[in-house]
Amino acid sequence: MDRRTKIVCTLGPASDSEETIRALIRAGMDVARLNFSHGTHDYHRQIMERVRSASRAEGRDVAILQDLQGPKIRIGEVEGGGIDLVAGHSIRLTSQVLATSTCDVLHVSYDTLADDLSVGGEILIDDGNIELKVVGFDGRDVRAEVVTGGRLSSRKGVNLPNIRTSTPALTDKDLADLEFGLSQGVDIIALSFVREASDVKQLADRVRSQGSNVLIIAKIEKPEAVECIDEILATADGIMVARGDLGIEMRLSKVPGAQKSIIAKCLAAAKPAITATQMLESMIDNPRPTRAEVSDVANAVLDGSDAVMLSGETAMGSYPVRAVEVMRNIIVETEKTYLALHALDPTGDTVDVTEAVSRSAYWMAAKVGAKAITCLTASGATARAIARHRPHVPVYAFTDDHRVVGQLALSWGTKAFFIPFQCDTDEGISLVHDMLMDMGLAREGDRIVVTAGMPLPAKDRTNMVHISTL
Repeated sequence: MDRRTKIVCTLGPASDSEETIRALIRAGMDVARLNFSHGTHDYHRQIMERVRSASRAEGRDVAILQDLQGPKIRIGEVEGGGIDLVAGHSIRLTSQVLATSTCDVLHVSYDTLADDLSVGGEILIDDGNIELKVVGFDGRDVRAEVVTGGRLSSRKGVNLPNIRTSTPALTDKDLADLEFGLSQGVDIIALSFVREASDVKQLADRVRSQGSNVLIIAKIEKPEAVECIDEILATADGIMVARGDLGIEMRLSKVPGAQKSIIAKCLAAAKPAITATQMLESMIDNPRPTRAEVSDVANAVLDGSDAVMLSGETAMGSYPVRAVEVMRNIIVETEKTYLALHALDPTGDTVDVTEAVSRSAYWMAAKVGAKAITCLTASGATARAIARHRPHVPVYAFTDDHRVVGQLALSWGTKAFFIPFQCDTDEGISLVHDMLMDMGLAREGDRIVVTAGMPLPAKDRTNMVHISTL
């Protein structure tokens, strides 16, 4: 295992062929993200089939992450595919559907726009590149002045800083996309624009009622979500620090501190943290990143991120495979420093049996010079608990659930394998030993720390840890 931090790649027009997907896997992609803000169900179905086919061909498990659009506010189609807004120009914003928006009137997909805004309020479009100021109202329409102009193309996002919008956590589109994703067997679902824990619970209740154990990731991109991160983290299975919209909705200077704090909380809770947005943004057009971007990826690794994510770089960039290679190289070099500096104290109060076992496995591996830590896990919880301690050796998880194999692709330093639990614990451990040697992951004489539940399978009942010599 050359690195512990995982790489999430967004697939799109630049990377949706099976040939390119295979190249991305070889370069280091662990999780394929499908952005449901764009594309039809047929398109996404084809991409999932290609990811699974490429994964089989390359002999590497790649998880599929469905990113729901959420209550994102957008403008409509614009005249000629693009319009120029000029500073000082007056413009009207309406929730009424228009054939095309122009320099004089823009459709905005938010019915209560006039209710939530006030004179002097700020409206940001296209990741904050265009700024409008509210100057008045005409019935349900908003009159605004262009403060910062620019070129505006269709369906760009709209942000209303310091406004608590009244949009639902799950839109009708999200519900339809969710049903589709579950029917296609996605491994991970990301919920956009989470504001509070009840938003996540709404999704979790709907998913669990259908008997799915899909991993639910809460995307933190609004200030109110940062304020109640503890409650959100307790409800979600993991967190994505989505710095794009977060950096528009709150002061940019506050984003780095929020990122570090959220990742630290995820680490303490043994839940995966993804750092996302504009990590290697310049590589959309250039074959080399800026030095600041290299530092950004490195700092996300040093913060303790389980995964770092590429968006436009792989979805629509000119160098999708190169971007993954660059990110992998940054991770490999940075982890040398991270692993040298990071040593979690295994002492302290023990919360439960799983934590006691995972902490012991981490400590034992360090003390006896183990080659790896292996765990037989039904749900993946033990593997995530071990990964939380950031051990210096790989964590190999063995599970009888294909979905868990995919979900653990997001967890730091963890590689998962499928095995049927049709034996007792001793036989299962012996099978794991044979697989490790057959795959070249361990050799005769190596020491391995093993965790498992007795009897096997034992869901939510990991209760054994010991040292084996192969």
